[in-house]
Amino acid sequence: MESKQVVGIIPARYGSTRLPGKPLLDICGEPMIQHVYKRAAEAEVFDRVIVATDDERIKERVENFGGEAVMTSTEHKTGTDRLAEAARRIEADIIVNIQGDEPLISPAMIEELVYPLLVDSTLVMSTLKQEIKDQEEVNNPDLVKVVTDKEGYALYFSRSPIPYLRNQETDSKFYKHIGLYAYQKSFLLKFAKLEATPLEQAESLEQLRALENGYRIKVVETEHASIGVDTEEDLKRVRNVMEEIENG
Repeated sequence: MESKQVVGIIPARYGSTRLPGKPLLDICGEPMIQHVYKRAAEAEVFDRVIVATDDERIKERVENFGGEAVMTSTEHKTGTDRLAEAARRIEADIIVNIQGDEPLISPAMIEELVYPLLVDSTLVMSTLKQEIKDQEEVNNPDLVKVVTDKEGYALYFSRSPIPYLRNQETDSKFYKHIGLYAYQKSFLLKFAKLEATPLEQAESLEQLRALENGYRIKVVETEHASIGVDTEEDLKRVRNVMEEIENG
């Protein structure tokens, strides 16, 4: 297998509507961004892990715990735009977009995500899915669903329940999309320059831009779970889990 340089980038902006200063929120004595960084760095696939931020406070905090951080524009509308700005400045073959609000991310998830791009240079992008067990999650528009073809390529992502079970007798499963992405660097830079597309705007899902432009997204099923922090309730859950882990 050809050796490729893999870099993980964690976009981290200070301004969050629901949780201002989210990357710096304390979880068991450390800022959230430090938990994300440490777990990502445990993935053996990475040559480097970098935080891309728009705020000097985040950069300083990352460097204080020994991490690497770069400043990016405050004008970016999406994490992908911030990712692409950082990616342009570094040497890499594959770029992994790691969500800065996933302090429980498993290094194994990252390795599952990246593997397809390491073994198949024709792939431009990959992401993850996980089977949904709770019917309430199926109907939750904040939880994105994905359907794939027989070879594991995304057919569509939606906030609606997909597939629609007109025939209740079928054994179709529902899968939630896990928002980790790996890109060939050359594709990421091209993708970030594409105009927003109608389905992307309708669902408010950036990955649909790739599908609408005819690109294929490899979707890997994972059994590893994580908890994204979007609300105070999420933060409490993560703190409780972390305390349980630390207390053995």
